[in-house]
Amino acid sequence: MPEPVVEVVGVYAADGGILGEVAYVVGHLLGRTECGLCDVTHGAVRRKPEWDDMAARLPVPLRLAHRNETTEGERTAYAASGLPAVLGVRSDGSHTVLLGPTALGSLGGSVELFEAALLGALATQRTA
Repeated sequence: MPEPVVEVVGVYAADGGILGEVAYVVGHLLGRTECGLCDVTHGAVRRKPEWDDMAARLPVPLRLAHRNETTEGERTAYAASGLPAVLGVRSDGSHTVLLGPTALGSLGGSVELFEAALLGALATQRTA
């Protein structure tokens, strides 16, 4: 049985910082950039209040990071799936992809659907 997931890390398909944020917004407006995780966590201007409520209910801590803010282990974990991705960090420090870009894109920006998908993925990890 794999080690339990003790933290969840959501990794955006965008860079952090002023230039990264501007590049994402411009690319998104031009239809050249998409990030299903961004759609779930943010509205038109800021983070969705329902996101914060959902994060507080999770059984493990959740952290968000831009791709240029990730660790080497996180980059290795999402290399196969691509971004955006939601990773599980196991108690031994290893990582697993809980939700990849296709799953995140299928949520239509819904925090409720994200929560259900994440809880389902976490439950699957406990029984694997």
